[in-house]
Amino acid sequence: MFRSSSSIRAILSLLAGFAALCTRATEPGAEANEPVRPLPQHIAIDSAKAKLGAKLFFDPQLSGDNSVSCGSCHHFDHGGADYGAHSNGVAGKVGGVNSPSIYNLAFDFRYNWNGAAETLHEHLDLPMRNPVVMATDFPKIVEKLKHSGDYPQQFSAVFHDGLTEQAVKDALVEYERSLITPDCRFDQWLRGDKKALNDREIEGYHLFKSLGCTSCHQGVNIGGNLFQKFGVMGDYFTDRGNITKADFGRFNLTNDERDRFVFRVPSLRNVAMTAPYFHDGSAATLPDAVRIMASYQLGRSISEEEISRIVAFLSTLTGELRQP
Repeated sequence: MFRSSSSIRAILSLLAGFAALCTRATEPGAEANEPVRPLPQHIAIDSAKAKLGAKLFFDPQLSGDNSVSCGSCHHFDHGGADYGAHSNGVAGKVGGVNSPSIYNLAFDFRYNWNGAAETLHEHLDLPMRNPVVMATDFPKIVEKLKHSGDYPQQFSAVFHDGLTEQAVKDALVEYERSLITPDCRFDQWLRGDKKALNDREIEGYHLFKSLGCTSCHQGVNIGGNLFQKFGVMGDYFTDRGNITKADFGRFNLTNDERDRFVFRVPSLRNVAMTAPYFHDGSAATLPDAVRIMASYQLGRSISEEEISRIVAFLSTLTGELRQP
């Protein structure tokens, strides 16, 4: 956990330096002094595994009652996120947090709002075993798939050991890793195309930096690489009211009082598409989210014009919503 502003700055400085070195090696056209880095345009993917993973991702047999799939909460016409504040799982049960985007997970350092999983493989067990989400487990899923259509033949064609729990997880993870959104207009601008953004969007980016937003939203995924308390400069949860267990964030994992209300900082890529915002889905629009962040994270009251400029910048972060 990051305990003070000085430690946060020190760690972010190290992260920025490391990101700059990596980026210069892979993206020679990028501006070396910017806190935000462009996404790579391609990553190595096993296409056969990813194709099989895509079939699994949209198959409701992966839920205990065959009613929902992974794709039920992650809509590609909505930036890979869900439409509503909370998602419906098995038997119509309503989840406790907003479903974040499925895109660009390959560049995050932890998964789930509370960072419960360190890898995508670890993360898969969490929604599957959750009685509100999928209400099952992988041994049960494997037994289902062994008696379902041509799954056994397809897995045997891709995996040496055929249809196993590890193979199912590997296929799903490979598909999730393939879901990247490169070449947003902002990435094009970072790579040297100065016509990719207009003056208002550039002004919004400079304001985004000058206000301090990049202390948490930086790097290749513009977030997704650290934890932060929701309410650094104000008591967001008391002001919002109706505090739930999900609001406690990492405290639910660590029982450390310093982790209460601490969450994984989300990526801002494709953020213009993924309303509503935050773990609780409480911000209905992007301007609402910017206003709340300025107040509770930065201790700033910003004007509607400033909000409009920042939203203009954030709208340039929508990339190519690729699927294999």
